[in-house]
Amino acid sequence: MRIVTRPDFDGVVCAALLYEAENVKVPVKWVEPNEMQKGLVDIQEGDILANLPYDARCTLWFDHHHTNRIDKPFKGSFKIAPSAAGIIFEYYKDRFKSDYSELIKATDKIDSADLSLDEVLYPEKYGYVLLSMTVLGHDEYDELYWNRLVDLLREFEIDKVLEDPEVKARCHAVVENNKKYKAILKENTKLKGHMSITDFRSFDKTPTGNRFLVYSMFPEAVVNVKIRYANNDKEKVAVSAGHSIFNRNCNVNVGLMLSKFEGGGHRGAGSCRFHVSKAEDYIPKILDILLKNEDNED
Repeated sequence: MRIVTRPDFDGVVCAALLYEAENVKVPVKWVEPNEMQKGLVDIQEGDILANLPYDARCTLWFDHHHTNRIDKPFKGSFKIAPSAAGIIFEYYKDRFKSDYSELIKATDKIDSADLSLDEVLYPEKYGYVLLSMTVLGHDEYDELYWNRLVDLLREFEIDKVLEDPEVKARCHAVVENNKKYKAILKENTKLKGHMSITDFRSFDKTPTGNRFLVYSMFPEAVVNVKIRYANNDKEKVAVSAGHSIFNRNCNVNVGLMLSKFEGGGHRGAGSCRFHVSKAEDYIPKILDILLKNEDNED
């Protein structure tokens, strides 16, 4: 039996809960949703899938993404909810020895981007928000850190987790990096109508930082689109889009839209990855849909 989830904060918390609720003895298998969608992951009987698209070979599945909904029977739980971790917490509510309610409340808040301007600008004042920013999900070499966080969250309250030497170092790095990231965003983001477009394709290594910061910098924008290369050889392009968390006037279901471009996600946020040869076709279409800002759920 394995836990198979994605390397973001919700995925880390999903793994922590599943280790507590089920008799899992092997390391987490960390995968990206796009790998699941393209059938690149060897899912096995006994696997517990969390925060990822469904695979019929798994034994249990837990998810909350609009575009991952299925019509066939399965074991586990699916709901449109703030986080996948919250769904797992509810499903196994009688199996936990520790009280994870505060952790789940924070995960719901972070994964649904229900943050205040102060939390976005000064994450160092908010433990869970800052901790979530140390889970970037881009580098497979960070697997040891993701696994360490799983163990720490199972055992300690947030104050103790933040005192761990590696966590503390990464949190410090996040605060310093966010200062640089703001300047990079300003230089590489343009406003087009009610949409901000961040293009990082000129970088050999994609800049990373506070994913909510762009919304505070471009308050007139209702949605942000970020474009980058998905891998070092620049054969794939990644496009992510998100409703502004401060100007909530985007009418497009982003996840549903991006499911037409080899991706998916939630109503308010989603991503897709595709071969670079498709960029000149896909990207203008994505931008055009967002500029029209029409409801696409009919």
